[in-house]
Amino acid sequence: MSWFSALAVAVVCAGPALAVDKPSKKEDSSFGALKGVDAAEARKQAETWLKSVKGDEKKFATIWASDRPLVDKMSATLSLGDADAAKLLTEAKDDSAPAPTEIPAVLKDKKKGDFFRNNLALAYAKALTTRKVYEEALEAFTVVKAEDVVDPSAYLFHKAVCEYELMLKDKADSSIDRLLVDVVDSPERYRMVAALMHFDMLTWQEKDLGWIARKMENIQRRLDLKRGGKNTQKMQKEVLVRLDEMIKEIENQQKSCCDCNGGSCPNGGDNPGNKPGTDKISSPMKDTNGSTANGTGQIDQKKMTEIAEVWGKLPEKERAKALVELTRGMPAKDRAVIEAYFKELAKKSGK
Repeated sequence: MSWFSALAVAVVCAGPALAVDKPSKKEDSSFGALKGVDAAEARKQAETWLKSVKGDEKKFATIWASDRPLVDKMSATLSLGDADAAKLLTEAKDDSAPAPTEIPAVLKDKKKGDFFRNNLALAYAKALTTRKVYEEALEAFTVVKAEDVVDPSAYLFHKAVCEYELMLKDKADSSIDRLLVDVVDSPERYRMVAALMHFDMLTWQEKDLGWIARKMENIQRRLDLKRGGKNTQKMQKEVLVRLDEMIKEIENQQKSCCDCNGGSCPNGGDNPGNKPGTDKISSPMKDTNGSTANGTGQIDQKKMTEIAEVWGKLPEKERAKALVELTRGMPAKDRAVIEAYFKELAKKSGK
């Protein structure tokens, strides 16, 4: 099935709410305005630059004789002709190397020339995107424009991935819009994945379980990158606060429903006379060890944070045990919120 056919099916299923049909704030964009540099022309530009820095032309020929993507050929050429670029890109691709906390000064050094800086920024940002270092990758993308690199489609696609993963919906939609509308020669794989990201974002709701799962996925990513500082802690607090809010909302709905029903539970069960100790929500609950809990619905925030930090690394049995301990003593429907959240998180991580 062609990209156009697949997207047409998606449009029919999605209805009228297609964001790419709406006016968007785009910089210097118009239909079909962007096109990647022809492979022959890109090689010519790269060869001219390499000669200016007296690079190894024999190795250059080997690089450009391969069937690697254009961005990778350009990346290899820049590494061949500049030791700083070679070191920078090697570190950016190395999973064992510490993730950068700021973009390198060379990307802003105008003495290096536009060709070098623009295409190095693209290669560097693409490498960081692959490593899921989305914050610095996005910052690197901002120092250059799609019009200034050899492959605008790679620029817009990987920039959109960073924005999507960081939950910057409007910016991601804008980048996807430019990729689908403005770039006339973007690869079908880019267009298909971009369309899928777009339609996924149509389902996003503010501060629902999906929002929590996306936040937690970002928290886990940052912890994997050894970024457990203030920003990560702030995100963890946002998740915990929202979970508390959701639990309270459910409790209030249950209380309101029971009051309006003359004391009868929503499920149709009896609650005779609302006698103390007979209400299923307010009475103490027995946990798996036989002890009682108050059933207040309060989350142990410290315990929640500890579990969140290691959730992606826990085996299935340990996850189940941790979930039981976390939700012990909570009313059934409150536990359901927490359990649904962690199931969503597990589904997102593919485990």
